[in-house]
Amino acid sequence: MTPLGTKLHPLAPTVTATADHVTVAGHASLWGALDQGGDIVERGAYAASLARLKAEGGTVKMLWQHDPAQPIGIWDEVREDDRGLYVRGRILADVDKGREAAALVRAGAIDGLSIGYRTLRASKGAGGKRRLLELELWEVSLVTFPMLRSARLSAKGDAALLQDLEAAARNARARLRTSIR
Repeated sequence: MTPLGTKLHPLAPTVTATADHVTVAGHASLWGALDQGGDIVERGAYAASLARLKAEGGTVKMLWQHDPAQPIGIWDEVREDDRGLYVRGRILADVDKGREAAALVRAGAIDGLSIGYRTLRASKGAGGKRRLLELELWEVSLVTFPMLRSARLSAKGDAALLQDLEAAARNARARLRTSIR
């Protein structure tokens, strides 16, 4: 497994928690961004893996610091978008490590995302950089230091859903303006 860092967009730490979970969202990977290991994920690298998981009824796991013995929640949404690999999920407070992770996220001490995967197709780019063309995605972890420094949580709590709705409305307005002209 070659972990590739993921990206998050830091916002003011608005966290809405229920008795049993904290909602988080962000980008775990960004298209065309160079990580600290010299890897660049190309647009569409996760598409086949996500389709296979869906067809098989599988899920991308939410782990703490890439430790397979420490699942801390559930990714309710994992999809490719214009920027990269978007994730939205719930850190479960019923799990000891989940409570710890939720507290650290709420405090702003942890905001990194990182992916665990197997490379299926890659090519060598200029300067020895590896271009990742197809990946089998296993997990997305909350981490202290993501391999891709810009892989950060963009939203915590109900703000994650509000942010998605606002972005969709902006995109719809822009498409409408373009189609009218």
